[in-house]
Amino acid sequence: MKLATYQDGSRDGQLVVVSRDLSTAHYASSVATRLQQVIDDWNFLSPQLQELSQTLNHGKARHAFAFEPARCMAPLPRAFQWAEGAAYAHHVALLHKARGAEVPATLTNVPTLAQRASDDLLGPCADIVCVDEAHGADFGAGLAVITGDVTIGAGADDALEGIRLLMLANAVSLRQLVVADAATGVGSVQGRGATAFGPVAVTPDELGEAWQGGRVNLNVECAWNGRRVGLVDAGADMSFDFGRLIAHLARTRHVRAGSIVGSGPVSAQDTSRGYASIEEKRAIETLDTGAPKTGYLRFGDTVRIEAKGSDGMSVFGAIEQRVAALG
Repeated sequence: MKLATYQDGSRDGQLVVVSRDLSTAHYASSVATRLQQVIDDWNFLSPQLQELSQTLNHGKARHAFAFEPARCMAPLPRAFQWAEGAAYAHHVALLHKARGAEVPATLTNVPTLAQRASDDLLGPCADIVCVDEAHGADFGAGLAVITGDVTIGAGADDALEGIRLLMLANAVSLRQLVVADAATGVGSVQGRGATAFGPVAVTPDELGEAWQGGRVNLNVECAWNGRRVGLVDAGADMSFDFGRLIAHLARTRHVRAGSIVGSGPVSAQDTSRGYASIEEKRAIETLDTGAPKTGYLRFGDTVRIEAKGSDGMSVFGAIEQRVAALG
C-alpha cells in the first residue's frame, strides 16, 4: 500500500491512502489520522489500511478523490530519529580522493551513519530555503525507510524485518558549512539542510521484484533545472543494504518505531549513469582535471527526483523543489 500525509494546518497533517498509480486517494481517518499512529501499532492498524488500499485500487472506494502531491507534507512530517547512512562506498571513496584524504580501510565492511535533523521534514514540493548561496547547497537523492521497533543488538536479517515503509528522499547538504562543521571535530549540524521526501511512503511489497535483500533495484532519476543529470540504479552498487544500516544503528541501543534510516545519495561506479549529488560530480571533475567545474545550487534553480518501476509508473511520486532565498 501507499500512504501520504496531507496538509491540514496541523503539525502532523492528515493520513491518506493513495492508489497504486497515484491517481486517487482516500482519507484514512476511520483507521488512523497520523502515520506515526500506524507505525506505533502496525500489526493492528496496517491490515485495516491495506483493506482500504485494496478497495481504492479496485476503484470501489466511495469517498475517493484525486490525489494532489502538491498538498503533501513529508509522509512522516517529524520523526523521532533521522539517520543517514553512507551506503555507497564508491561515492564516499570519490569524495575522499578528490580532497586528497585517505580512503578509510573500513569503507566496504563497516557502515557509517550520521544523525540529521528530524524535527522539520519537508514535503515533496517545499522550497529548498537557503540563507546564503555561498553555503553551497547540494541535492542528495536517495532512499530511506521508516522502521518499527528494532531491539538493541539486532542482526541484519532481524533489522530488515523491522522495515515498515520506504520513501524517496532529497537530503540537502550545505557543502561549505559541512567543511566548517568537520573542522570542529564534533559532527555536522549547520551543514545539513532540511530533507524533503517523496509524496508517498510505500510498503516493501509494492516494489515487487525490485525489493531484494534490503536493496531497491530501481533507477533514481535526477533533473537539475529541467535537464536530467542522473539515472542511477539504487541497488546495483549499494555496499550496505538497509538491514545492515539499521543493524549498525541498533548495535548499542534500541531503534524505536518511527525512526527514519537513509541510504545517502545513490551512486554508480559507471559514471555514465550521471550523479545524484553535485558533490559527486565535482569530485569526478577534480580527479579528472584537477579542479571542479560545476557550481552548487543557486537561487531559482529547480531539482526533480523520481524513481519509476519497470512498468514506467512512478513508485513514490516525484520530489520537485525550487531553491529560494530566506525571506
